[in-house]
Amino acid sequence: MTSSSPQGPQGTQGAQGMQRPGGRTARVRTAVLRAAEDALVEVGFAGLDLGDIARRAEVGRTTVYRRWGSVGALLADVLADMAEQSLPRSRTGSLHEDLRANARLVRRTLADPRQGALFRAVLVAATCDPAAAEALHRFYRARVEEWAPCVTEAVDRGDLPPGTDPAEVIRAVSAPLYYRMLTTPDPLDEAAADRAAAAAEHAARAGAFRLGGPGAIGISV
Repeated sequence: MTSSSPQGPQGTQGAQGMQRPGGRTARVRTAVLRAAEDALVEVGFAGLDLGDIARRAEVGRTTVYRRWGSVGALLADVLADMAEQSLPRSRTGSLHEDLRANARLVRRTLADPRQGALFRAVLVAATCDPAAAEALHRFYRARVEEWAPCVTEAVDRGDLPPGTDPAEVIRAVSAPLYYRMLTTPDPLDEAAADRAAAAAEHAARAGAFRLGGPGAIGISV
């Protein structure tokens, strides 16, 4: 999930393999993306308007229309920026601690008043806009790939059965937290995060996420 800790200097490769701009172009992009996030939190995806975002960012309308062209393309860049800002995974050497760190990071993001509202708006956007959906898939693919090695390392240590699908384990950690956020008014506390991590760990140790083989169970969240 996201954090205010950026990875890499200006001019490095971004989340989509594109060169990140520097100088004034970078400042304009940052201003527009923050304005887009503000608008998503305040009015949701349905209320997004490129002209309003240009006004909020104090940037010329033509600049916004020329660079992004549509709210879907702008939302895709918002998600790319969120991926760029995401914290790297924990490396504790313990599957239990790594999965708990992942769950607590997800919880902290979703429970944050601004970040939680932003993610709810993005999820809504992904249900009705193909560009937003594709961007959301890229974002979560990057986050799963970031954390999957903690599962691979656990398999190598003999802590998990051979053939365990790392991506499915990581998805199983965060899925209950998203479901709780979207379907209940209950607060997302650390206890909920720890339960989600423990459930995913126990299922993984029992072989629930093995790929193929006798007795393997295919689970997809």
